[in-house]
Amino acid sequence: MTILALTLAAAVSIAGAQTPAGELAGRWEGRVNVGGQSLRVVLNVDAVGGATIDSPDQGVNGLPVSGLSVQGGVVRFAVPAAGGSFEGTLTDAGRTVNGLLSQGGASLPLVLTRVMELAPSAPPPPPVITPAAAPSRPQTPVPPFPYRSQDVVIATPTPGVQLAGTLTLPEGAGPFPAVLLITGSGQQDRDETVFNHKPFLVLADALTRRGVAVLRVDDRGVGGSTGPVAEATSAHFAVDAEASVAFLEARADIAHDRIGLIGHSEGGTIAPLVAGADPDVAFLVMIAGPAVSGGDLLVEQSRAIQQASGLPPATVEANVALQARIMAAVAANAGSARDVAAAVDPIFAEAGLPEAQRQAAAAQVSAPWTRWFVAHDPRPALAALHIPVLALYGGKDAQVPAEQNATALRAILPSAEIVVLPNLNHLMQPAVTGLPAEYAGIATTLDPQALKTIVDWVAAR
Repeated sequence: MTILALTLAAAVSIAGAQTPAGELAGRWEGRVNVGGQSLRVVLNVDAVGGATIDSPDQGVNGLPVSGLSVQGGVVRFAVPAAGGSFEGTLTDAGRTVNGLLSQGGASLPLVLTRVMELAPSAPPPPPVITPAAAPSRPQTPVPPFPYRSQDVVIATPTPGVQLAGTLTLPEGAGPFPAVLLITGSGQQDRDETVFNHKPFLVLADALTRRGVAVLRVDDRGVGGSTGPVAEATSAHFAVDAEASVAFLEARADIAHDRIGLIGHSEGGTIAPLVAGADPDVAFLVMIAGPAVSGGDLLVEQSRAIQQASGLPPATVEANVALQARIMAAVAANAGSARDVAAAVDPIFAEAGLPEAQRQAAAAQVSAPWTRWFVAHDPRPALAALHIPVLALYGGKDAQVPAEQNATALRAILPSAEIVVLPNLNHLMQPAVTGLPAEYAGIATTLDPQALKTIVDWVAAR
């Protein structure tokens, strides 16, 4: 998932003294989840800090890594050939790096674990990785189901974009109340699959068993859906969601006056836009939905992740200050990728990034999705809502921090029902630190209390 699942794009932050990248010498292994697929990633570092990266499942080996550095306990590097960059925090006495791999405007959680340490005179390790066993996901529904499931195809007004999805319908003739599930950031499949978790499948199953029809769709360019994504922003995804609502409204077995939206993370930004464009939308659920501008969110996200990672307070504050400068530069120049790149380059240079890494970081923050997200203020769309709204936040969410966003939403939309579940992370899992590095290791897909809160509230509508 895009961080994941489920995740939001993260800008680069830099602070602290630099140490030789050779201390990372060895082989590091991890996995990223892309469109429901778990892909292996191998970072090979030689004794002097030279590095390459492999993606064995894609048949890619030996991509050059540039700008590998360790500063203030933060590891950074760029992969120019793939237009990507990585930033993560060293933990576990230097044996693990918890971070984000960013490419094409999306950021994916990547936890790299050192599986081979390299002696100073040894050659680089070979590109080999041992497959991991599939994790246990006990909440994933299995057939037979007490409801019907249909594969559907949805036309959109955008040339080349056609959506594929699944509509689950309770037994009987209907018409049924219905919800559209809207995924979070990054290219997601209809189940919002991340690390073998399928939260939208779990949610659709629970709702349909309570008599609610559920439509969930692959994002454009994923699974059975078509369409370009390189230039797409949340506004484009809102158009796709509007087409999905229109699909429901055209069906005789759906109650047209009882169609609602459930959006997770970025989906919580998209859902209010869709509700504002369609007065027939009857209710809305935001799961970890932002209530502040994307720039402000990413600044606070940076703070929360670094604090949860145990970085020294002075380092955190220096990084957050730098993050704030970057976000302000992006927001002020959001209309032009060239202007954004020109505005952030001096900031990256001042922070000491080498040229290759500056270019990779500038490409990330000047991507269309990132520019739109950073500059977007959700408050007007939220304030304009005149329908029932449930907003659910996790108290340990490091990506959309509850204190920042629940507080903002209370001021913007006093009529909203806001629930903060204290020990849950961004995916609504029970968590220890809330860091993205925990997502894969937690067996629970959706905390039972969170699932019950959503299903009971929707059923009551």
